[in-house]
Amino acid sequence: MSKKNRSIRVLVAGAGGFIGGHLVKYLHSLGFEQIRAVDIKPLSEWYQLDEQAENLQLDLSELANCRQATQDIDEVYNLAADMGGMGYIEKHKALCMLNVLINTHLLLAARDNQVKRFFYASSACVYNIDRQQSPDIQGLKENDAYPANPEDGYGWEKLFAERMCRHFSEDFGLETRVARFHNVYGPHGEYQGGREKAPAALIRKVLEAQKDSRKTIEIWGDGLQSRTFMYIDDCVKGIELIMHHEIKEPVNLGTSELVTINQLVGLIEDIAGVKLQRKYNLSAPKGVRGRSSDNTLLRQHLNWEPQTPLREGLRATYHWIASQMKSGVKT
Repeated sequence: MSKKNRSIRVLVAGAGGFIGGHLVKYLHSLGFEQIRAVDIKPLSEWYQLDEQAENLQLDLSELANCRQATQDIDEVYNLAADMGGMGYIEKHKALCMLNVLINTHLLLAARDNQVKRFFYASSACVYNIDRQQSPDIQGLKENDAYPANPEDGYGWEKLFAERMCRHFSEDFGLETRVARFHNVYGPHGEYQGGREKAPAALIRKVLEAQKDSRKTIEIWGDGLQSRTFMYIDDCVKGIELIMHHEIKEPVNLGTSELVTINQLVGLIEDIAGVKLQRKYNLSAPKGVRGRSSDNTLLRQHLNWEPQTPLREGLRATYHWIASQMKSGVKT
């Protein structure tokens, strides 16, 4: 397989972001040698920069740039998007909707440049919000996305982009794969600035609270909302497995280890060796009441699912963020 990988020419769109940066390194570890990495950010602002890749700064909302990026490429991994945690996507719905330009133009360019396979990074935000009103939620199955009533803005764009992938497969023969990510976390991601997601934000708050004499932490919502969280190493492995498997339909990529936000804070406190007073901000963005991944379809196709225990992944993430904050590094 390694010899075959060396001959495949790969584009990772959004390579300057959290998941994209990890994916480039993971693909290199599997023997992929011809990797073009593209992001809108200047190279100096990429979360990780792999010197083995062909690294380009391009705005992929422009069709001409997508044509350049997909030239002589066999496989496209589209992770490019203007997004962040709930605090970002609830306040920037129009900007999140404009991500449709990226996927539209990448699909057109991939079709015209005869790309063989196309992976699209979707989100659990596509799921019908009426099915996510209880923290004791059962795992969301792939068909729970319909009838459609996704997260406003970001979720609608992701669901529309999924349909585009499907119809490009049906009408033009482009092999497309779609994975619905459930709350990815880990080192080398945002932990401050407004785009960070819950695990990184809460780790940062715990670290800050340890230096504060009041020893308090603000939690968005009442802390009873529930989620599952997937460690980044599982995410990139799942992406590659899905890309090279015959899964024609969108599939969940997440864990089934459901915890409340209060429990998540408790795990981080245990790792930090501290106990904090909790202050609940009921007016802050908090998303749906409960969200969990049903991995039945993923196991059926791959005989695999994400396996990193939440405590283990949080520990690695905690120590990385702590080292960044200690050294004064800003994301």
